[in-house]
Amino acid sequence: MERKLMERKMQVFLVVVCAIFALLTSRLFYMQLIQNDKFSTLARENRMRLTNITAPRGEVFDRYGVKLVGNEPVYTVSLVNLAGESTGDVVSRLASIMGINPTEIEEKIADQKQLYEPVKIATRVSPEIVTRIEEQRLELPGVVIDIEPQRQYPSGSILAHVMGYVRQINPEQLAAHQSEGYKMGDPFGQSGLEYTYEKYLRGQDGGRQVEVDSKARPVRDLGVKEPVPGNNLVLTIDQRVQKAAEEALDRSSKLAVSQGYGEARAGAAVALDVNSGAVLAMASYPSYDPVKLSGVLTQKESDEIFNSPWKPMLNRALLAYAPGSTFKMVVAMAGLDTGKTTLESTISDPGYFFWGRAFNDWKLDGHGTVNLVKAIKVSCDTYFYQLGLRLGIDDIARVAREFGLGEKTGIELPGEESGVVPGPVAKIEQRIPYLSAEDTKKVREIQQRYDDLLGKTTDEAQRKELMSKRSAELQAVWWELDWHDYDTIISSIGQGDNRYTPLELANYIATLANGGTRYKPYLVQRVVSPDGRLIQENNPVELGRVSVSPEAMAAVKQGMLEVTLPPDGTAYGFFNGFPPVAAKTGTAEVLNHDSHALFVAFAPYDKPEIAVAVVIEYAGHGGTIGGPVAEAMLAAYLGLPIPGQKTINSPE
Repeated sequence: MERKLMERKMQVFLVVVCAIFALLTSRLFYMQLIQNDKFSTLARENRMRLTNITAPRGEVFDRYGVKLVGNEPVYTVSLVNLAGESTGDVVSRLASIMGINPTEIEEKIADQKQLYEPVKIATRVSPEIVTRIEEQRLELPGVVIDIEPQRQYPSGSILAHVMGYVRQINPEQLAAHQSEGYKMGDPFGQSGLEYTYEKYLRGQDGGRQVEVDSKARPVRDLGVKEPVPGNNLVLTIDQRVQKAAEEALDRSSKLAVSQGYGEARAGAAVALDVNSGAVLAMASYPSYDPVKLSGVLTQKESDEIFNSPWKPMLNRALLAYAPGSTFKMVVAMAGLDTGKTTLESTISDPGYFFWGRAFNDWKLDGHGTVNLVKAIKVSCDTYFYQLGLRLGIDDIARVAREFGLGEKTGIELPGEESGVVPGPVAKIEQRIPYLSAEDTKKVREIQQRYDDLLGKTTDEAQRKELMSKRSAELQAVWWELDWHDYDTIISSIGQGDNRYTPLELANYIATLANGGTRYKPYLVQRVVSPDGRLIQENNPVELGRVSVSPEAMAAVKQGMLEVTLPPDGTAYGFFNGFPPVAAKTGTAEVLNHDSHALFVAFAPYDKPEIAVAVVIEYAGHGGTIGGPVAEAMLAAYLGLPIPGQKTINSPE
């Protein structure tokens, strides 16, 4: 009985063994014969790697062919994620060598979607770190050192805010551009023209087929596909003027600080071709080093760039400031064009204007008898207080808008702010953020109701009655929501809700200088392929022509010319040895701070070519601090020696 039971067990065991053997044999047959191609391919791909060769980005030149941005070979470190137990040890060891947090490497590996694809860890790696990695090569399987092209800046940080910087594409950018062939680790323009012209500047990556061993270490090259460089940009920038602007901003800022203006550590300057809108220079101070932003930042470098109270990453040429007395030419042209004043009309300036209260002139003992040209020359506040009140804010605002103030210029850079032209609507919008939700709702209802009523009537008496009622209802919510005479008075000297970017100011002066044609500022002349083919060309774009009479503009320009003449022009200490220059100083008051210093100019006076605008934050007087920057820029453009700092006649 026991024998028969044992035989049956052996038979069952034999059947099981045979079944298992048959299953293994069939699986082996399936894998060896049926799926031979698949596994041969996998084995080959595990042994053969296609490594990417990054294409050089297009280079950038100024209008005369001076190279502003190029490329240079640098070391990069990548890690092939082998998905093995040793990866964590490799990450820790590599992070220690490179002086970074292991989490940074782990996050980059996590973002990598495909196994065995190299994950770029760092660019611009120093030779010392490369040497340390090579010394520990056996303990760092999967770590790859390559040489790739990275941005080079022959003139240092000059033009940093215009060009922007390049860094590895981030996950959000990759998600938005993956269909264009981007992958993790690719360079991507992060700001400025590098961002705007990314699709032109990026090239076509090449590749190298490499045989590797089991630890992903290269054994031999099997073929190379050469990369295609990106397209080159030819800018409108004049490198000499740009350099002069940046160096002069630095000097003037330091001069202002030495004079007791401790916050005067930032500013901007813009120069335009008055006959085309081409940007000859656009400088923002302080600047930053775009090279540092392309690599691994130390904590100190990161703090200097991102946590500095002076915010060096801001392009201040695109930020709005109160224009101060540089706005007075708008009021003068509005006065002449409406007939509210003439060239012969004069006022007597005792040093103030009384309208409910005293509005002081910057010159407390007054300027005596003043006409329009002299009012611009000596920057007489009292004259413009009175003229502005006679005009009313609507005529002032109309002329300001004709010259492009209060709107974005449309330049091909991200981050441009829109200026603010003063007026009843602008005043409400500037104060809405200070209201409660309930009061905001009331104000919006008042606006909507009276806009509808005013839109339905053309009777002037009825319109005045409606506007009076609207004013009363707004004042009931908050007195400062309504427009008052004192708003018009202070707006007439560039204070109040007046705010414009240095680029807007430069374009306004360029429009005035060329006789009334407003152009769209632009930075890129041409996009050219690596072999010299023209890809794109940008030509001047006319945005409009002002309705102000040529006679009114000529009178204002005469006043600006006299600003640079002795004995009492507010900028007469500048431009000695220059062809005639027209200019205007400005000092814009800032609540709880020192005033901003402003300066605008164009030259030559008889046949204008270049217009400039300068703003230096919290630096006091426009002539003293802003003038040297404008002088340096004009000197560089005209091919004259760049003068040193000067002391001028007037604090205005």
